[in-house]
Amino acid sequence: VAMETMSLEHQIQSVQRHIAFLKKEQMELLHDLHLEILRLQKHCSELTHDLEMKELEARQQDVLDRELEEKCRVMEAQLQEKEKDNLELRKELQHKETLVAALRSSLRSKERRFLEELKRRSHRVTILNTELQKQTEAAAYLS
Repeated sequence: VAMETMSLEHQIQSVQRHIAFLKKEQMELLHDLHLEILRLQKHCSELTHDLEMKELEARQQDVLDRELEEKCRVMEAQLQEKEKDNLELRKELQHKETLVAALRSSLRSKERRFLEELKRRSHRVTILNTELQKQTEAAAYLS
């Protein structure tokens, strides 16, 4: 009976050591996951800030474009009598509209890439949160 009691005590101590080890491992994993989440949140905030800055620049560029187009219209009205000058202004306006279209296209492309990256990162965070929940449930079960 004493031998069985000793064996059971050793088994209990072994199980307690395993539980302590698993708790330690889980805490380290949770800590690492929290750090990764914080890093991803910071990166997401930086990307959001970058996007906001680009949108602000785009709005400012749109204002500049509208102002430039208005100046072109005023110049066209003033120079309507001179066909040669009028033709040169139209060519210039066409060139600028092409540049504006190219800039808008580039901005849409960058925005799409950002949104795709954001979706990928969101998916990754979801996966990490799911893994974290599973680990927490496993730890709770083991406890």
